[in-house]
Amino acid sequence: MLPSIEHRLAAEIAAKPAQVAAAIALLDEGATVPFIARYRKEATGGLDDMQLRLLEDRLRYLRELEARRAAIVESITEQGKMTPELLKALSLAPDKTQLEDLYLPYKPKRRTKVQIAQEAGLEPLADALLANPMLNPEEEAANYLREPFTTEQGDNPGIPDAKAALDGARQILMERFAEDASLLQALREYVQTHGVVESKVREGKDAAAEKYADYFDYSESLSTIPSHRALALFRGRREEMLDVRLRLDSEEERPAWSAPLNPCETRIASRFGIQDRNRPADRWLMDTVRFTWRVKSFMHLELELMGALRARAETEAIQVFARNLKDLLLAAPAGPRATMGLDPGVRTGVKVAVVDETGKVVDTAVIYPHQPRNDWDGSLHTLARLAEKHRVALIAIGNGTASRETDKLARDLIKLRPELKLTSIVVSEAGASVYSASEFASRELPDMDVSLRGAVSIARRLQDPLAELVKIDPKSIGVGQYQHDVSQYDLARSLDAVVEDCVNAVGVDVNTASAPLLARVSGLGNSVAQAIVAHRDATGKFASRAQLRDVPRLGEKTFEQAAGFLRIMDGDDPLDASAVHPESYPLVQRILADIQQDLKAVIGNGTLLKSLNPSKYTNAQFGLPTISDILRELEKPGRDPRPEFTTAAFRDGVETLADLKPDMILEGVVTNVAAFGAFVDVGVHQDGLVHISALSNTFVKDPHSVVKAGQIVKVKVLEVDEKRKRIALTMRLSDAAAPVDRKPHAAPRDNRSQGKPTDGKPSRVPASAPAGGAMAAAFAKLKS
Repeated sequence: MLPSIEHRLAAEIAAKPAQVAAAIALLDEGATVPFIARYRKEATGGLDDMQLRLLEDRLRYLRELEARRAAIVESITEQGKMTPELLKALSLAPDKTQLEDLYLPYKPKRRTKVQIAQEAGLEPLADALLANPMLNPEEEAANYLREPFTTEQGDNPGIPDAKAALDGARQILMERFAEDASLLQALREYVQTHGVVESKVREGKDAAAEKYADYFDYSESLSTIPSHRALALFRGRREEMLDVRLRLDSEEERPAWSAPLNPCETRIASRFGIQDRNRPADRWLMDTVRFTWRVKSFMHLELELMGALRARAETEAIQVFARNLKDLLLAAPAGPRATMGLDPGVRTGVKVAVVDETGKVVDTAVIYPHQPRNDWDGSLHTLARLAEKHRVALIAIGNGTASRETDKLARDLIKLRPELKLTSIVVSEAGASVYSASEFASRELPDMDVSLRGAVSIARRLQDPLAELVKIDPKSIGVGQYQHDVSQYDLARSLDAVVEDCVNAVGVDVNTASAPLLARVSGLGNSVAQAIVAHRDATGKFASRAQLRDVPRLGEKTFEQAAGFLRIMDGDDPLDASAVHPESYPLVQRILADIQQDLKAVIGNGTLLKSLNPSKYTNAQFGLPTISDILRELEKPGRDPRPEFTTAAFRDGVETLADLKPDMILEGVVTNVAAFGAFVDVGVHQDGLVHISALSNTFVKDPHSVVKAGQIVKVKVLEVDEKRKRIALTMRLSDAAAPVDRKPHAAPRDNRSQGKPTDGKPSRVPASAPAGGAMAAAFAKLKS
């Protein structure tokens, strides 16, 4: 028998079975991952949120596997075909693939050619020819001719001639060969190692498929093709631009029937003792082997392995999206400062919204500094008046159309009115339009024009990115890789987990948080979050965590899960503003009694707290991990895990692609990290690509180990292709730019938000190799 689920999971997440069992019990009781990771460390032995997320996903898979195993055993037993050997094999199958391989011969099927042949009595013919190749197939088949007849299953055409008899016998052997579980696994392993994914442009689609030019004549090993290229191929095939197929590396084209057996066909023949020794039945048996491989085994494996490739590619793409989203959500907040949000536009004007320190909208306007009105001075006057009236400290500028021109307007304002002490920052406006038209925005800003709501979102996301971005569907934030090509269910589940972890890592002020933010708190959800907001609106601010119990539908279990992540600032009890869980308040009082100090004297007193011995206060309920966490929290209550707020300074005079020159060194912001590199906004309305080979002077396997979304970096311009709107950058500032007289060819394309399938043609080169053409030459130079 296989080890228990607990033991299998323990091996996968590098934990002990007892830790896994405790975590499973808590999950089954309804506890959330953030709650278990922070407040049940004694039970789980300190499993972190990443281990718990993996455990949660794998637990779901393994339980589905065991349920499927039970159903298969029941099905075969009901058929009366179960044997001790088969039961043992089924019990030891480690995954769904091998389990289904074993079930394949017993799986109920529609009435097939094989069943018809078996009804006609052709199985003895198949067995005879396989067992004795000295038999003459045609002569032996003549003994099995039969008139048409009817069975309970339906009409049977009978066996009119030797050819029909041999065809039926072949169908029987082909199914037997194709459904041999051990053979199928051996073939699968060979194709996984020696399979090649190949694509060609469809006839007559050269022009329409131009964005897939890198894949017009492409091949790469099945085992090494990276996720972004695999998803590009699948998209090209789905759009009927590319023909994509799988072949063995030993086969450039399908071999002729007279050619020697390929390695997989040889394996089939060997498994059943078939050899070509010029005996009467040898040729017929060899052809049966070929038919088995080409018609059954390979088609089955091609479908399965290409599906597995897609699944792997989707998983990696979702992981990339999740990491980028986490970095974006945990970006440094500017904090509670009055902020002016500018949503740039040209013809429709620049939308302006001013929010106070709490994010409340206090004023709005629309200005027209750009064409066709060119009211630059009037716009400066309006902005200055709003900034002075509301004591604005920050100006947040969306990075869409006309952002650099609008940024120049803000910088002119800062020069003209230095006494206002303004700071301008360009921020990502991805998803702002989605928020503007959302149902929540309609409830939150009911009397405001949709066009102005985007400016409000831009201002607030500078103050607190996490609090604002949770109002937007994560898929609309624009940090994904091929996000529209992956399972939307799996993507949503993964991103929801990221948002939940980020929100709970930071904590939420229950008296200021929006319903969408509260809904992400451990144990709450939309209905309870809305009930909290409604109760707050009706009765005023919460003075203590204990008052949360008065909220309708917020029961004891929900309170247990959520209370530690909810903050009451300036409330009745200072502990309510910390991450100390209410269940631990008696422990804090015991510590205070022991050291004869009051809470106010202890909070923030690092010297005193570090002098305490945590083990002194352990008991049956509270272990060393919890007590250590409490002492750290008392030292810095409500500590924010996010970094300090900093801003990037875009270079003056560099506002369009035409302004970029090779060898320029610029400051920029990482907008997206993909498997093949990072996209960086340098202030020209088009992100540049730092290929993975240009991220560092040392080898980089994963770009996320070097950069993350929202990070400020210095880059050098290697090459600019204005026609295709592509910028090649490097973070290795000593690298030289590409020669300007080189003809540009296929190069990395921007897939910042849509995941466009264009990151260079890697045909027959390592998976980490850069793109072709002039940019490829530069990248190759970088790698040398």
